[in-house]
Amino acid sequence: MTQGNIPRHLTAYAIPLILGNLFQLTYNAVDSMIVGRLIGKEALAAVGTVSPVMNLIVLGVSGLCVGASVLMSGFYGGGQEEQLKKELATTLLCGVWFSVFAILAGLFAAQPLLRLLAVPEDIRGVAGAYLRVVLMGIPFTFFYNALSSALKSIGDSQTPLKFLALCSVLNGVADYVLIGVFRLGVVSSAAATVAAQALSAILCAFYIRRHIPALRLEARQLRIDRALLGQTLRYGGTTALQQSCQPIGKLMIQGVVNTLGVDAIAAFNAIGRIDDYACLPEQSISQSITTFIAQNDGAGERGRIHRGFRAGLLLEFFYGVFICCAIFLLRAPAMRLFVTRGQESVVALGSDYFRVMAAFYILPAFTNGVQGYFRGKKHMRTMLLGTFTQISLRALFTAILVPRIGLVGVAWASAIGWCAMLLEEVPYYIYLKRREKALPAAGAAQKEAARES
Repeated sequence: MTQGNIPRHLTAYAIPLILGNLFQLTYNAVDSMIVGRLIGKEALAAVGTVSPVMNLIVLGVSGLCVGASVLMSGFYGGGQEEQLKKELATTLLCGVWFSVFAILAGLFAAQPLLRLLAVPEDIRGVAGAYLRVVLMGIPFTFFYNALSSALKSIGDSQTPLKFLALCSVLNGVADYVLIGVFRLGVVSSAAATVAAQALSAILCAFYIRRHIPALRLEARQLRIDRALLGQTLRYGGTTALQQSCQPIGKLMIQGVVNTLGVDAIAAFNAIGRIDDYACLPEQSISQSITTFIAQNDGAGERGRIHRGFRAGLLLEFFYGVFICCAIFLLRAPAMRLFVTRGQESVVALGSDYFRVMAAFYILPAFTNGVQGYFRGKKHMRTMLLGTFTQISLRALFTAILVPRIGLVGVAWASAIGWCAMLLEEVPYYIYLKRREKALPAAGAAQKEAARES
């Protein structure tokens, strides 16, 4: 990415990321569609109340795996195969302890947590049962993310995508058979998701065992290296914390929405799925900006960094305009994907929400672009602060607005959070750019003074 056409680089890198993330989202979206259409709005609402809890865990897992991936990439690039295997073993064993803790904590805290989130009593039992089954899939989620990160660290990003795509399809088929044919209820949907997660992890492990000697672990190598564990947690900790801010805030938002009743909960679950798909390309373009800037920063191509950033923001803008129009025009049909006929109250709530939110999707396009710049320049604390500001204000204004204007208040609260994030980060970007320009001038002045002396 340090040479050649900048927009072409950014687009070519972003498209595979979009496809991979689409398959990842398919797990939850398929669950919601089948549960809502074949069981009913109560089951859809139950699944929706559990989603923020699971998102928090999954983002924590992915953050830790990002830290591991940074180390594994360095070891592989430096030809340190033994260190590469030690890091992979440390990550996998760390995942075992993380998974055990998360499962036990979830099992004991499930019902108190659902009460804390103000989940209506008539769906609390179903939501608790669904959560307990989904928690059993945490080890497989961790192992898939760790093994996927290992493959990507040696340059193989296609194999994990293929396995994830296959398992997404199988998950949808299993959901339909268990719920639509055998009428086993919403808990069977959770079981199908866990089975799909397990299969994706097993396929990655089998592929590595057969084809990737550099990542093949023997029994004697399965031990935790304390030094590497510390580095992994240090690299991944800030990323995990930044990623976890969003689901923590969404948990608070979900608690406010839960006070509006089952129809609003079901509508908000469907809204969340549609929101995920709408914002996913913006996030993928952001990752493309990150990689472009990181490579050119390493090569010292300062002018190319800012040209690439501008090109990335232009891509974000075009997509933002497109998704604003698409969501506004298709808001009602999109909502009907998640409910059965006769549940027009749920569709109406979602349509009213998207009538307002559609105009605001341009904002996260820019926030994601700016975050991509700071991530590429390794300003992780700036990213964390911006995300914290955005989600804090979003949760605060949700609590203020929703009791007064209903579900639409979440859309207005989201816009306030995104605007605050831009007002915080854009001036800092301008400051960094000006300081960067001043450094060569200062260096030249010092050299001239040295020559004169």
